[in-house]
Amino acid sequence: MKVSRPAFTLIEILISVLILSGTIVYALKIHSQNHEQIVYISERNKLSLQDSLFVAEDTLRYHKDTKTAYDIIEKHFKVDDLKSREILKKISREYFIPETIQLMAEGEITPSAVIDEIKIKDKFSSFYFHFKINSF
Repeated sequence: MKVSRPAFTLIEILISVLILSGTIVYALKIHSQNHEQIVYISERNKLSLQDSLFVAEDTLRYHKDTKTAYDIIEKHFKVDDLKSREILKKISREYFIPETIQLMAEGEITPSAVIDEIKIKDKFSSFYFHFKINSF
């Protein structure tokens, strides 16, 4: 007399394979979304570093202008290397500077200030603020 051992049926095996494949597909979807976010953040950080070339003391006068990095820094630095000059000339940004915001003090104790927003447009736009305290 043969004793039958408990074993998985074909249906149970197919159901377990479906469950495993569903979890693997879900994990891959999450991985691809994270990868896209990581690429976005890393590209955004690289361009933010380049944007620092475009924020100078006289930036507020470039409303709706497109400037290269070389145009901005040539007033402050002397770039002798031709290759460096060409790299800086290839990096350009468009400026948009909205109206100045005036913060007026209601009392004599609080200071008044001027806030200028600087929008630098490229593949990823950046926003910077210039604060100037007028009086105490």
